[in-house]
Order: sequence, then structure tokens, then C-alpha cells
Amino acid sequence: MKIVCINGSPKPSGSSSGVILKELRDLLKGQDIKEISVRKPELTEEMKAAVMDSECLVFAFPLYVDSVPSHLTAVLQQMEKLFQESETDRMVYAVVNCGFYEGYQNHIALNIMKCWCKKAGLSWGQGLGIGGGGMIPMLSDIPEGKGIKKDFSAVLKEMACSISTGRKAEDRFVSPGIPRIMYKLAGQMGWRKQIKENGLSVKELSRRILK
Repeated sequence: MKIVCINGSPKPSGSSSGVILKELRDLLKGQDIKEISVRKPELTEEMKAAVMDSECLVFAFPLYVDSVPSHLTAVLQQMEKLFQESETDRMVYAVVNCGFYEGYQNHIALNIMKCWCKKAGLSWGQGLGIGGGGMIPMLSDIPEGKGIKKDFSAVLKEMACSISTGRKAEDRFVSPGIPRIMYKLAGQMGWRKQIKENGLSVKELSRRILK
């Protein structure tokens, strides 16, 4: 099966979406896989050739305002026209990650992708919503299915199975493998460090700015 993985993160390197796609590629060994990065609102000729030659599309992107990033939205609109003209069906899978703890926060973006599939004449395979997106790069060195990576690995393995067999499956949502309070405290560490470096107190974080 010809699979095209589409990284929709605007980051040139070190993105959570990139880590997700690498994990999926490792689980899909033996498949014909090509990865393209979409960082601008433009579908290049090389990208066109790749997606039109595909049998399956796998998107990975960060959640922006409960939706799809604007640059990726523009590219989806351009892809839509190509697929409508070709009238060739393809399976579509998508993984959305967000900074919120709850993976379910990504459900609106996944529904947007489903609507896009319908309009483009493509088939929806499965979606994953992953919470705690900022933690994902730190999971790279943890063995598959171990410790705090257990749930993350499980849903990716399930999606890899769906992709390799070309089947549809229910959308899945997963949160970080640590308690919510620990995730919150870890997220606040950066803010606390920066505010102290600027000569202020931690209390200033909650100060209201009056006009």
C-alpha cells in the first residue's frame, strides 16, 4: 500500500506531529511510505504528485483554536479540488495533538477532517486525539508501551493496524500517562522560571491588568 504521511506542523523540526509520524512509520515497516511536511499554505507540485499517487493519507497536526491550522486548511482546500477531479477514493487517517490534558479536546478538529473527506470524495478511516502534546517529544526515548508511554503506544498501534489493513475504526482519545495535577505543575514550571528571571513574583501570574 502506498501511504503518504502529511506533517501539518509549522515547525521545521522537533514537532510533536513529527514524533507521532515517526512512531507510526516504525509500526508500519514493510509499507511503501512517503512523508511530506506542510508548513506553508501552498500545495507544491511535488506534494501533488505524492498525494495523487497515494492509496492512503495519514495526517498529523497540532490543534489550533480547536481547529485545523490555517496553513494546512489552505492546502486541504487545494487537495480537495484534485481529489474531486480524479474521483479516486483513498482512506484518510488523522492524529491531532493539543496542549490540553484531555485528548477529547481534539474532537472538533477530527470532525472537520471528516467533513473534508466527505467533500473531497475520500473515505474516513480513523482519528486519534492526543492530549499533552508538549510532552510527546519527551516520549521518544521511552520504549514502546512502557511507563507513561503505555496509552500513547496502544492507540498508535491500533491505528497502524487499521492503516495496514485498510479498515475503518472508531476515533480514539488519549490523555498523558501522568495525573492531571502533575501535568499542570510541569506546565507551570516554565512560566514560573521566566517570571522570576524578569524580577517578578509568582503571584504576578494571576495579576489583573487594569486600564
